[in-house]
Amino acid sequence: MSATLFRVGESKIWHYRYQVAGQRVQRTTRLTVKNEAEIVAARAYADAVTRANGGKPVPTLAELFAEWQLVRAPVASVAHRRSVDVIRRLHLYDLGDLPVSDITTLHIEKARNLHLVAHKPASANAWLRVIKLMVNWAVKREILLRLPWRVTMLKVQKVPRAILSLASAGDWLAQVDAATVDTPEVAVAIRLLFGLGLRESEAATARWEWIDWERKTYTPGITKGREAEPCPIQPWLVDYLAALRKGEGLIAPRADGTQLQSGYARTAMKTANAKSQIKGLTPHRLRGSYATLLSEAGANIQTIQAVMRHKSPITTMAYLEKDMDCVKAAQERMAEKMGFGRRGSETAALLPPAKK
Repeated sequence: MSATLFRVGESKIWHYRYQVAGQRVQRTTRLTVKNEAEIVAARAYADAVTRANGGKPVPTLAELFAEWQLVRAPVASVAHRRSVDVIRRLHLYDLGDLPVSDITTLHIEKARNLHLVAHKPASANAWLRVIKLMVNWAVKREILLRLPWRVTMLKVQKVPRAILSLASAGDWLAQVDAATVDTPEVAVAIRLLFGLGLRESEAATARWEWIDWERKTYTPGITKGREAEPCPIQPWLVDYLAALRKGEGLIAPRADGTQLQSGYARTAMKTANAKSQIKGLTPHRLRGSYATLLSEAGANIQTIQAVMRHKSPITTMAYLEKDMDCVKAAQERMAEKMGFGRRGSETAALLPPAKK
């Protein structure tokens, strides 16, 4: 983007306008010759860009992504780096060549509409978060004074989320074992996801040294939020890990001793889901299952927050699904008080009387 020339009414004098760092500027060149006015406007625009960037040229959005990957990616999580890289490579649309100071609300809305052609609203919101992350990083580095656009997130219809129930867990894990005969380390990592509520990357980096066998606790040493909170290990998982116990090293290394790669659980879980007729169960939903099962067992929100290593209880609450067993029990008590009795007799009571 650059300065735009225009004339007012019948006047022959050229004026110019531009927007830099979210600020709109309009001035007169005091000139009537267009070529000369263009030089004045271009110089004014370039000076404004330089001032806004502390004397440095304002990078394009694509250049800003490249700088972020050079500076910030090494200290970001694997999942975070991956999401940023996908947007950089595939989803910049017409924004990549624009200086970040020139990106307007209209630019963002048009690019989001292009994204929505092949993606769902939830994906569009994730896209917007990454773009906003980049431009806000430019603000923190004082390249921009403030975010030059304002676009709100789309409203997304919530859908039921999969939970691995205790009743289904045994059969599902057996299907995981069957699907990982050649890669048993994946079955071990999946049990860490479900039994400890670890993130996928945390299970891949889990180490034997971080288990306190005497107290039967596990303290993850590499976490998203840099926490080191001990978590009790469930008895069934203690027994499972005890049979594999080693003094040190990765708990679930690949055959060559290296760490499991991102997405390692996807294929086995997809197969186990199909065999067990469970839809939508992902590594992250195993973490959600862990939190929900703790809640259903009576753990309070503060305790669940601690073992999930969340900064805010609001984040923890978003992981918890409704306890349908409690709802069913309450419904049965309601039916008894209404005089319908338990299942079977209540059905008969609700039917209309037979015709004579």
